[in-house]
Amino acid sequence: MLRREKFRLRLPSRTIVLGERTLVMGVLNVTPDSFFDGGLFRDTNAAAARALELERQGADILDIGGESTRPGSEGVSAAEEISRVLPVLEKLQGKIRIPISIDTSKVEVAEAAADAGAEIINDVTGLRANLHLADVSRRRKLPLILMHMRGNPRTMQKLPFARNAMRDVSAGLRYSVAVARRAGVPKSQIVLDPGLGFGKSAAQNFELIAHLEILARLGFPLLIGASRKSFVGKALGGVPKEDRIWGSAAMVSASILAGAHIVRVHDVAEMVQIARVTDAVLDPSRVAAAAKAE
Repeated sequence: MLRREKFRLRLPSRTIVLGERTLVMGVLNVTPDSFFDGGLFRDTNAAAARALELERQGADILDIGGESTRPGSEGVSAAEEISRVLPVLEKLQGKIRIPISIDTSKVEVAEAAADAGAEIINDVTGLRANLHLADVSRRRKLPLILMHMRGNPRTMQKLPFARNAMRDVSAGLRYSVAVARRAGVPKSQIVLDPGLGFGKSAAQNFELIAHLEILARLGFPLLIGASRKSFVGKALGGVPKEDRIWGSAAMVSASILAGAHIVRVHDVAEMVQIARVTDAVLDPSRVAAAAKAE
């Protein structure tokens, strides 16, 4: 087990402490084609209701995305992405208390989302699609999540996998951090994500979690997103995405024990329980404190 270093992320409305307990990021895809929940929340009212439900279930952060990055996806224009996410963000203003992260690699989308209240930028391309996203982070004083992706969503599972996944991910994340730092993003405002499922083989995804302490040495908080992904299904003998909840739970627990600060999940209520119990393994005193608070 890796004892997590503590970090502080400064958002426009508050400061988030990372490392005292695991933060749960709830996923809300307002897309027609995301791999798990695509099409379920395209209606603005349904999406806003789902966001508030995720908050009630215990999510610490809400991550809203308007463009699918599943394997084989083609992407959409900035205008289309904005038309999907902006009405939801506007609907949630004054209603949701947890901070919102915008899952995008486009400057125009990040700007529009920030205007509507988003306080974190989550870039799955690690600034490779548009390095100017770092300028938005710096200017708006928004934390920046940098993910590693080998290739792009259309090709990432067709290209040859890296011979050494840990070395490839470490080098890729170092590059993304360097781009962000050159743009003036403070080191304290950066979170790293190894990008499980994004251009890695099934075995490599598990290898990355098994050796997550190597990425922790880069000196940044770590976010892990394994929820319902295909490599989880492969480890279970090929079960479909609908039946991967407990495999996902195992990945959440393993990720926390390996040093993850944030876990990005679809099944918030269940994964909050997993996170709390796993946190108690890392710090048994939390159990006594919780019991005293009852």
